[in-house]
Amino acid sequence: MEAHMVLLLASTTLLISSAILNQACAETYMVGDGDKWSTGVNYLTWSEKHSFVVGDVLFFSYVKGQHDACEVTEETYRTCDSSTGVISSYASGQDRVALAEARDYWFVCSTAGHCNGGMKFRLTVRPGNSTSPGNSAATEPATRPSAAPPGGGWWMAGLLCLVAAVGSLQLHLPF
Repeated sequence: MEAHMVLLLASTTLLISSAILNQACAETYMVGDGDKWSTGVNYLTWSEKHSFVVGDVLFFSYVKGQHDACEVTEETYRTCDSSTGVISSYASGQDRVALAEARDYWFVCSTAGHCNGGMKFRLTVRPGNSTSPGNSAATEPATRPSAAPPGGGWWMAGLLCLVAAVGSLQLHLPF
């Protein structure tokens, strides 16, 4: 019975640690960096310099009422006609968009003339456990420009979980 409890404790510790580390490894990207979400910025260039993985978050910061941020279909992205093809629309001026799936995403500002003026970008989100660097929208940057490269801390996290599990086992074993 006690062995089952120890196994349950070790498994729970590993599961919780893994969930916490997954959240800790997610990056939040300010769309446009210092330029934020505004006219006069090349957002395609911005998106191409980052590698996005599942769990990352886009942060759109803009003047409420002057802009919005819309996730759209590829066709709407190409035509800049946001009368159709809007998947999600954000208008608070401080919008967080979770990149929850490994797939292509397209974003535009639906304010008249802004999309055609360059307020649009596309990106590709890779699976969260991807260890290969690569450009999210087209070709390839040398590394993921974030605090740690993808997968870079997982071996350490695994080691820490193993040490915690072994430590908890030793506390409950009769020797």
